[in-house]
Amino acid sequence: MLSESQSQTMSEYKAGPHLSQINFPEDLRSKFSEKDLEAICTELRQFIVDVVSEKGGHFGASLGVVELTVALHYVFNTPEDQIVWDVGHQAYGHKILSGRRDQFHTNRIYKGLSGFPKRSESEYDTFGVGHSSTSISGALGMAVANRIQKKDCHHIAVIGDGAMTAGLAFEALNHGGVEDTNMLVVLNDNCMSIDPNVGALKEYLTDITTSHTYNKVKDEVWNLLGKISKFGPNAQAIAQKIENGVKAALLNQSNLFESLNFRYFGPIDGHDVDYMVKVLNDLKDIPGPKLLHCVTTKGKGFATAERESATKWHAPGLFNKDTGEIIKVTPKNPQPPKFQDVFGHTIIELAEKNEKIVGVTPAMPTGCSLKYMMEAMPERAFDVGIAEQHAVTFSAGMATQGLVPFCNIYSSFMQRAYDQVVHDVAIQNLNVVFCLDRGGLVGADGPTHHGVFDIAYMRSIPNMVVSSPMDESELRSLMYTAQLPDVGPFSIRYPRGNGSLTEWKTPMKKIKIGAGRRMRNGEDLAILSIGPIGLEATKALEELDKNGISAAHYDMRFAKPLDEVLLHEVFGKFDYVVTVEDGCVQGGMGSAILEFMADNEYKAVVKRLGIPDQFIEHGTQAELYRECGFDCTGIVAICKELVGEKRKKLVG
Repeated sequence: MLSESQSQTMSEYKAGPHLSQINFPEDLRSKFSEKDLEAICTELRQFIVDVVSEKGGHFGASLGVVELTVALHYVFNTPEDQIVWDVGHQAYGHKILSGRRDQFHTNRIYKGLSGFPKRSESEYDTFGVGHSSTSISGALGMAVANRIQKKDCHHIAVIGDGAMTAGLAFEALNHGGVEDTNMLVVLNDNCMSIDPNVGALKEYLTDITTSHTYNKVKDEVWNLLGKISKFGPNAQAIAQKIENGVKAALLNQSNLFESLNFRYFGPIDGHDVDYMVKVLNDLKDIPGPKLLHCVTTKGKGFATAERESATKWHAPGLFNKDTGEIIKVTPKNPQPPKFQDVFGHTIIELAEKNEKIVGVTPAMPTGCSLKYMMEAMPERAFDVGIAEQHAVTFSAGMATQGLVPFCNIYSSFMQRAYDQVVHDVAIQNLNVVFCLDRGGLVGADGPTHHGVFDIAYMRSIPNMVVSSPMDESELRSLMYTAQLPDVGPFSIRYPRGNGSLTEWKTPMKKIKIGAGRRMRNGEDLAILSIGPIGLEATKALEELDKNGISAAHYDMRFAKPLDEVLLHEVFGKFDYVVTVEDGCVQGGMGSAILEFMADNEYKAVVKRLGIPDQFIEHGTQAELYRECGFDCTGIVAICKELVGEKRKKLVG
């Protein structure tokens, strides 16, 4: 929920004359007629442009569904009728119309509105989302629950065509077709997820939307269906005959959705709000599972976003709303590269020398920078669509034939394919390299995107190597090590954002698996870190020196296997130890250190710093590190506390 101070903050952004009167969807339905809806859409689109251009956030997807958003809230009695937005990139208009217009400027800001639908934030956010392809399953569960409880309401799942590529969406359609529920799936077809869509489903939807014969008569079909109430008690049977007969003849193919027992309607223009309202009103009176196919354009209404790359305008950062020019702050000094770009360029270097290397990503070639390999070696780099489970097992299949797949998946998305990691990769001890981008706290995307659990869940799997580099040079060397013969399953996690080295193209070298390194000697206590968060420990050492505290620092590199030689050194010398990780404390690297200490009967005071056993909200990485207590200040504070205890005991 918003804090009291945030909820009282007034917006500096002015809504248009219609939008300013809409505090909740009931205002939209009660105060305005259908002839006002086009003007409301214009004002809503402009409000999104005004705020996002100066505050940042997801842009193209929300502009693309403005008319759909207005039509849904106008036709359906929300929140009693329940809308589930898939992923949530497209839900900005929904948030603005549902009581959060004056707080929308706090979107994705620390302690402000979440960038995604969130049940604790509003009753209009019926299902919390962040990962794609969950909407149909969630809406179906809600529909079945309300059927059992004899509640008469509608359930609408709004899902993009990119999200429809995931197995979960098909599983839900398969089940939904045999349930007698009042559910509508709205397929928002814009030929894009974040990057361009791939696969057979994209081609299938393109065939439907470009069918000249079908589009020629769709208006006549809808006109007839719109008059269905005049047919009397046999209206349902007549409607079904119209649908089955016309679609079979005009599409000249078996309709995928109809074969799953969903009554298919469309495709229709998702930017014609008047027609959308008419269609949705018609569908309200048709029982059973239905699918409405809407064709939209990402970035609709903002000329530059429509004209240029939809990937670029997915979340463009700050931009000039008048010219469309993206505002870039050019630092005076050279900046370190993003970790994702180091991965993207390094895999090409490795693949040029090792013909067995291939790259795999589930629909994030730009986000993870596999796009470079896809351009340089298109026959050896694969975007499999939003299908993490398939990405892992597909990689496993290639590995059985001697290839070395680098399967790049965001840490929080990797959770969706955990069974495949265990059964298809680890049990078979296959050399699949999991490059887990966005490891740790990622910032404004919040708890659905934080890569919190990967160290803990990966280190519990037999045969799995679990590693994290402190800097870009170490990332390159870990990637080199992971593709050497007979290595087996190998996990490398790194954070979102920039590294720390401007000169990062250092020669790659083999790192002994399980080997950590002593970064600095000390006398009072030891700090053990893993990954780039170790740079916060490095900063802390300088502050501790100023306070007369001598701390040793060890970069563990590996959470599994642990460097037992190094740990014997640590526990043989130090009675006070601090572990630091940008991951969950429960089961993480610090827990592994405690297990080693107990197994070897050492006695020491160990303080674990990391992400506590709770879901962390959104904010900048620096804000969240501070909140969790493992930024430089937090490390210094715990070290002072421990050394204070140590010195009291010595005096005593």
